[in-house]
Order: sequence, then structure tokens, then C-alpha cells
Amino acid sequence: MSRKTPLSHLRNIGIMAHIDAGKTTTTERILFYTGRLHRMGEVHEGAATMDWMEQEQERGITITSAATTCHWLRDDSEFRINIIDTPGHVDFTAEVERSLRVLDGAVAVFCAVGGVEPQSETVWRQADRYGVPRIAFVNKMDRVGADFRAAVNTMRERLGANAHPVHLPLGEGELFTGMVDIIERKAIVYREELGARYEEAAVPDALREQVDELRDALTEAAAEHDDDLLEKYLGGDELTADELRQAVRSATIAGDLFPVFCGSAFRNKGVQRLLDGVIDYLPSPTDVAAIRGHLPHKTETFESREADDDAPFSALAFKIATDPYVGKLTFFRVYSGSLPAGSYVYNASGDRRERVGRILQMHANKREEREEVYAGDIAAAIGLKQVKTGDTLCIETAPIVLESMNFPEPVISVAIEPRTRADQDKLSIGLGKLADEDPTFRVITDPETNQTVISGMGELHLEIIVDRLRREFGVTANIGQPQVAYRETIRRRAEKVQGRFVRQTGGRGQYGHVVINIEPGEPGSGFSFENKIVGGAIPKEYIGSVEAGVRASLDSGTLAGYPIIDVRVELVDGSYHDVDSSEMAFKVAGSMALRAAIVRGSPVLLEPIMEVEVVTPTDYMGDIIGEISSRRGRVADLSERAGARVVTSYVPLGEMFGYSTRLRSMSQGRAVYTMQFAKYDEVPKVAAEKIVSGNMAKAS
Repeated sequence: MSRKTPLSHLRNIGIMAHIDAGKTTTTERILFYTGRLHRMGEVHEGAATMDWMEQEQERGITITSAATTCHWLRDDSEFRINIIDTPGHVDFTAEVERSLRVLDGAVAVFCAVGGVEPQSETVWRQADRYGVPRIAFVNKMDRVGADFRAAVNTMRERLGANAHPVHLPLGEGELFTGMVDIIERKAIVYREELGARYEEAAVPDALREQVDELRDALTEAAAEHDDDLLEKYLGGDELTADELRQAVRSATIAGDLFPVFCGSAFRNKGVQRLLDGVIDYLPSPTDVAAIRGHLPHKTETFESREADDDAPFSALAFKIATDPYVGKLTFFRVYSGSLPAGSYVYNASGDRRERVGRILQMHANKREEREEVYAGDIAAAIGLKQVKTGDTLCIETAPIVLESMNFPEPVISVAIEPRTRADQDKLSIGLGKLADEDPTFRVITDPETNQTVISGMGELHLEIIVDRLRREFGVTANIGQPQVAYRETIRRRAEKVQGRFVRQTGGRGQYGHVVINIEPGEPGSGFSFENKIVGGAIPKEYIGSVEAGVRASLDSGTLAGYPIIDVRVELVDGSYHDVDSSEMAFKVAGSMALRAAIVRGSPVLLEPIMEVEVVTPTDYMGDIIGEISSRRGRVADLSERAGARVVTSYVPLGEMFGYSTRLRSMSQGRAVYTMQFAKYDEVPKVAAEKIVSGNMAKAS
């Protein structure tokens, strides 16, 4: 079966934004106008197609990334668009991360009233990291307080984006009736509620000068990517609409320009023109650089794969989901080659072969069978039991390992137990499946108390997990008070620290002796282990056991039993016994050396610091700043946005419990806040002593 859509007519895009900017509504309108839906679902009615989980429909927020595909006609040519709608809530940032990794382009949705908001900055930075070209859609132009120019300015100031309007709104707020296409110099006026019919008209006289200025600025920014067009422009000739569109496309794909559209998805205005923009300015798989990877077990040997159906098959598994009817679904993006259903694939990350049963094209939670997938496709496979998020799928004869994804560490934990003993097994199965799906969700069992502890990115994240356990696995669970995920590290280098394990019993004994150096690593660098032994003081076969012992001891620090992070360990010396030495003896010796080294390295306690942004009327500024200070917070910035004051501060997560209730009562419900993880920082001495003594009391 051959490909239906040429590669150049394919667009893989994400819809990304801050919570409540209107991402899901925009996606619903796209699906309606492309003929994928016959009636529009509203988020506030809980009927949005892309928000298919019960929790999403109840809360009116997007939790998981729903995938769909649709078709759009542009200049009599049919294009296929694969769309991923991503969450805007900071607790679900992993969903955004893994979606951006496999997309070629994105539509960033901004609220015309709020402009750039905290999670807008987070997802923008994530897209920058993966080099994803973007176009912007300033939504909610019909809202009171809508200000297109201010929204574009906040993109430039807060995101550092070279944002240039390709649309200019006709009116704002209740007076919004359409937009001016700056490239075509035409007004687009909507005449009916569904927005399916609009008329093109001349640009109103009052806007002509502004449109000319914006077109000149856009031309200047875009023409730099084409020497011929730049020469023509500098020579005083005006670029045609087609020439300017091509120049804007080149600059957008290069990541140097961000075209800005406007509209109101809820009022059905501007969505068709946004779809034209997706086709005109965002790349097809052939417009982006060939995907790079390395050979399995050879991280220095690089390979690349062109987006070509005849190239060897390569794909990245970017999401695992559990479907109540078909079981485990593995979402993957094909970068090169093709894959028929029923084929065997090689998991280069896990070094194993597996058979793909069926291949499905997903539409939110509905599915259509595919006989074969090709380069550029996004689909879901049934039958891959061992594949994890970030694994590379390829063929054994041409293996490659593609760059995986980086996910943040969880910052909040709660103890969880089933209400009835009979549910214990169901709880374990449910937590295991949910941990497979979500790389930022962790499950551990405390070896001393046998208590199950779950960790995630925030209170809402864990709330949703507990809710899913009840709905999907039939387990009602009790949860404890939220616990902060503290960490431990060291502040100075310690050298020649010994770990010696000697045990003599009747018969063969145990002997392992290691000498290590330890030093603090850069924040966020994690753990590194280096073997610096020369002359065979410890045989090579025991080096791995020493590292395993050191790693095992990192799970529990010497201050309060929290995991140890950001340390570098060097194995420099040791000794062994021909008869008594064993892997176990060297593992224990490594563990003993690490614990002794931590004590000598001036251990300190670290706590997660959150970036907290409060948007408030001016009247409550003093109280809010005072409250932040009382919670060991540090105010970093005071600014204005849409007539309100914005307080940005850094506050320890341990001080933020109960803050939402306190903020509501202080501001009579008029102030709102968002927070996201910023970094780990050292806990002040007095607070650290409290935490350590509290932990000791719990342990006793």
C-alpha cells in the first residue's frame, strides 16, 4: 500500500499555551473546519473531543496530549495535519516535553487579555530547546480588555521572540469583527456566527498607514533569509504577496521569525486563516534537518536518517498509554522508512526485538486501523510490551539510537494505601501502569515501613493519579499529607576515603577494600562515577560492583535519609584478596566508602524552590509581599499586566502548602497565582535542623 499524502504536504504540529488561553477550543474549531467533527464541542460544557478523559471533562483542563489527524485544502492542494493538543497546567509539563520532541512545528496560543503568562514562558523555552518553529495565535480577541499590540509586545519582551504580526485585528473586545491580512493587504470580515463565511474587503482607511508600517517591518525581518528578495526590497521594489509569504516561511522554519495571527476560536473567527498559516509557514518533515542519533553502545558514532520512505525504518516512542479495550498503546513518530502492521521492530534503547501487532491512527481516544505507516507519520502500536517512553524503534540491520527526552524530577510526595487489604494487588498493578505512562510520576516502597510513596510534579498531578486509580482500576485509596522531596548533597571535596569490608567465618571469607575521592557536582548534574585506578589494585570485574554499591547508598543520605544528588565520585585505589574477594564484598565496600565520604564532604539539605507568580489588584500588593516574605520567599520582580500587578518570587515548596486558601482570603478571591519548579537550593540552618529532627522522630 503506497503513501496517500506526499511528505511535502504533511504537517506535524502541536497546540501549546498557558492554561485557559484557549488551546483545546482552538483545536476543536480546527477539527470542525477541516471536517473531522460535525458539531463543535465546548470545553466549558465538558464536550471537547480532545479532552476525552473524564477528569479533563470535569475540570475543563487538558491533562494528557491527545493526538488527531485532519486534512485542509490550500490553493486546491490537500494537506494532512497531525495535531497534538498539549496541557497548559504546569503539573503536566512532561506531556508538553514529549510532544515537542516529535513535532516539526507548533502553534503557540496566547490570550489577548493576559498576553504571555508563566506557563507560556515554560513551553516556549521547551520549544526553543528542541528548535521547534512556531507561529502564534492571539486568541480571545472578543474579550473585554483584549489588546493585540500589548500581547505581541509581551512576546517580544518576555520571550525574546522576533514576533511580527501577519494579521491586524478589526476592532477589539465586543467590537472585534475580523482582521486585516497584512501580506495580502485585505480585510477579512465575518458575517455569521459559525465563522464559516467571511468577506474580503478593502483595508479601512484608518488602518492603512499602520498596515503599511507592519508590512515593511515584516518584509525587512523576513527578506534577510533570501539575498535576491533583500536586494529587491533594498532597491525600493515591493515584494509580491507570494514572495513575502515564501520569505516569511524560510525565516519561520529557521527559527528567526514568529508570525502572529489573531482571532477568537470561541466565536469562530480566524481559525481558517490560522490553518492557512500552518500550511504556509510551518515545515513539512522534508523541511527540517535529518534526525541524528548514535549507534547502540557507541555514543561517539553518529548516524542520521532522512525523512524518506525508502530509508531504513527509525521511530521514537514518545508516549505510553493504557487503553481499556486494547491494552498498552505505544505512540510513536516515524522519522524514516516505513513499517507494516505485524512486523518485528528492534528496540535499540532496550536491545530487544518485539512484534508490532496492530497500528492505529488515533483521533483523541477513537482509533482507525492502519496497514502501514511511513516517514513523518504519528501513530500508535499495539503489542509492544517492553517499550518505554523515549525508546528508539528501528530495524536490526540498520540500528540507531535517537536522542531521548529529559524529564524533571518529581517535587512532591504522598504516602498511599488502599482502603481495603483486598485492593493491595490492584493498587500495585494500577500504580505500575500509571508510572509506565508518566515519566514524572514515581512509585517507591519504603523498605523500613513497607509504605508505598508516590511522587509527582504537584498536588493536582497526584490528585489526578488517585482519581484515575479509582476510575480505571477500581481502587479507592487513602493518601497522607503531602511531603516535600528534599535532597542532600555535599559542599566540599573529600579525598582518600576508605571503605573496607572484611568478614571471616568458617571457610571462605569476604574481602573488599576501596578508596574514593568525592566532590560536589554542578547543580542539576546528577551523579558521575569515574574509575581512576591504575595498576590493577582492584580487578576490572569488581569495578561495576563498587559503582553499584556507591549508587545504592545515594538513595539515603546521612543527614535525614533523603536521596543524594549532584556528586562526583572517583575510585582511586583499593585492594583485594585472591580467595575472599567477591562482587558482593566490593559492593558493600563501595557503599561504606560513599557514606564515610559524604560525612567528610560537609553534607547539606536541599529543598525545591518554586517560581511563584501572583497576579493581583494593586490594593493587596503590600499584604501579598509580606506573606511571601513570611514563607521564606524572595521577591524577584514586580511588573504590570493588563491593569493588574504581577509579583514574581521564589519560595520553598515546603512553605507553599495552604497558600491558595490564604491568598483567596487576603485578596477576597481577586488574586490568582501559579507556581512551577525552579531549582534546588540549600535549606537555611534553623529550618534544616527542624526537618532533620522531624525525620528522626518519624523514624523512631
